[in-house]
Amino acid sequence: MFLSVFDMFKVGVGPSSSHTMGPMVAAARFLEALRTSAFAIHGVRASLHGSLAFTGVGHATDRATILGLAGFRPDTYDALQAEATLEQIRETQTLRPEGLPPLHFDPRADLTFDFGPNLPGHANGMILMATDVQGDVILQETYYSVGGGFVLTADELAADNDTDDGPPVPYPFKTADEMLLLARTSGKSIAAMKRANEVARGGADRLDRGIARLWEVMDGCIERGLTTDGILPGGLNVKRRAKGIHDALQAERGMNLTAPHTINDWMSVYAMAVNEENAAGGQVVTAPTNGAAGVVPAVLRYWLDHVPGAARSNIPEFLLTAAAIGGLVKFNASISGAEAGCQAEVGSASAMAAAGLCAVMGGTPEQVENAAEIALEHHLGMTCDPVKGLVQVPCIERNGLGAIKAVSAASLALRGDGTHLVPLDACIETMRQTGLDMSEKYKETSLGGLAVNIPNC
Repeated sequence: MFLSVFDMFKVGVGPSSSHTMGPMVAAARFLEALRTSAFAIHGVRASLHGSLAFTGVGHATDRATILGLAGFRPDTYDALQAEATLEQIRETQTLRPEGLPPLHFDPRADLTFDFGPNLPGHANGMILMATDVQGDVILQETYYSVGGGFVLTADELAADNDTDDGPPVPYPFKTADEMLLLARTSGKSIAAMKRANEVARGGADRLDRGIARLWEVMDGCIERGLTTDGILPGGLNVKRRAKGIHDALQAERGMNLTAPHTINDWMSVYAMAVNEENAAGGQVVTAPTNGAAGVVPAVLRYWLDHVPGAARSNIPEFLLTAAAIGGLVKFNASISGAEAGCQAEVGSASAMAAAGLCAVMGGTPEQVENAAEIALEHHLGMTCDPVKGLVQVPCIERNGLGAIKAVSAASLALRGDGTHLVPLDACIETMRQTGLDMSEKYKETSLGGLAVNIPNC
């Protein structure tokens, strides 16, 4: 099993990796299929199912699907160009993707929300169709957006193929137990093993440039969030708070009047800055998802700005360690809120951040695994109940608390020797089982929890 750091961390667009980025990626894949098709294609249609239907408007799933069919991709998304393209599609009822003839598409008639039962493969399902001049479907594919921007066709999901066809990696591991055994026998850190695996697949130069780019986007997202105020889109009238909190924290510096626990506000404000940007549809990095995008960069920024001895040269160690832990969660359980609730999103992100922080603060592989387990354990059972289907309430503050838990988990692990009762593998499996047992109301459908108990929403 090999999941790259660039699988766990993807540059994309808000507000959701599964509901915005995933559908855009699926549509791009469908266009590729159309380009190689022998059929004379006249138009396209799309239907959204399960969580993509129930919370699709709040997550801009409809918009993302249309833009994907027009040729947009998350990693190169241009907001101004997107707005102009959407307006043109509404006026002309025509898509003009590169490499294909003009395609008929009426957003009001050709994109539907199906509120019936989920498609059989996953809660985030969508069907894309190509039609002939008479409007008959001549090509169709079912896609599932399985979290973190990952997309599988129905056949790919059904195959459940965990084989890895790429070049062999020197330190392969599918579980935390295997990871720790390799660390002991090799004498290498988790980050060093992960780096060696990445270099074997893509080369050192690509890895170094890619990681630098990831942190550039993460940190830029924090900075935009800390300097932008106003009301977030979507109709809840949620006020951006990160700028006001950050301004107050800066004003208090050096006054010797603040309580020690104010450091928690710094961790929270970095995370909230990211998730306010995400809620506004800005550029973010999945970490491992958009809904949980604030935790990892917040903890990394906290370490850089507030922990003595922190050095930017260790950013790769942080992110590689975090990616190794995220890969274990993704492979053995889920990072999808629609599949396993918010424990799979913010819980996974907190575990990743705790591991990264523990590593750069000198933790052994055993302590790093312990830090990840502590953070994940104390998110078990957390539901995904976004009010009005928007990635705003409770998501923005929840990232702040996830960051605080990550720092606390790393600190506790560093106080021990790495031995502990609950292995990370057992905690990941518990999360998976809890997700299976969790009511669908609490898995990103906005049919339960806060989503139905906030007046006028």
